[in-house]
Amino acid sequence: MQQAAEKADAIMLETVSGIRPELRWNHGPSNDRICTGSKDESPGTGSVKRRIAVMTLVSEERRGSLLGVVERNWKARGYEITSVDADKDLPAIYAASPENFRMSVAVGGEGQFFFSITTPCFTESAVPDPATEPNTPRRAGEYPTRPDVYDDFWSSGGGVSVAGVGIS
Repeated sequence: MQQAAEKADAIMLETVSGIRPELRWNHGPSNDRICTGSKDESPGTGSVKRRIAVMTLVSEERRGSLLGVVERNWKARGYEITSVDADKDLPAIYAASPENFRMSVAVGGEGQFFFSITTPCFTESAVPDPATEPNTPRRAGEYPTRPDVYDDFWSSGGGVSVAGVGIS
């Protein structure tokens, strides 16, 4: 499970690192669970879930652009888009890696973006906190801490060329 968690952290970091202009983010709560023994899960295995909360304020006009950047990023990395929730207020995109890591990007309350990834079941072991460093200071208080970082592009209401937006 530890190696799966490290792989999940790497996928999350490569996802947010591929967004330009850069988003400011922080870790959300991480948790793990024992797999129950269904046909794809055997005893002595567990799964890990990692989360990132975006601290950049993303304007309503920019949310679709950001979702599109993430979708193209995942497709370019060989991930399959498994579902798209086109809800006007709370849209989300779901994907899977070839190794069956399940990821999502979702717009939550007040337009805040959240990334999550769940690993497939691996041999049970201790799982440390994410080793990747967020690019904003940790916030005190309950999760989720609402976004508070203004960005000239992501937080603006439009009228700016999207030529600089894309994946790296």
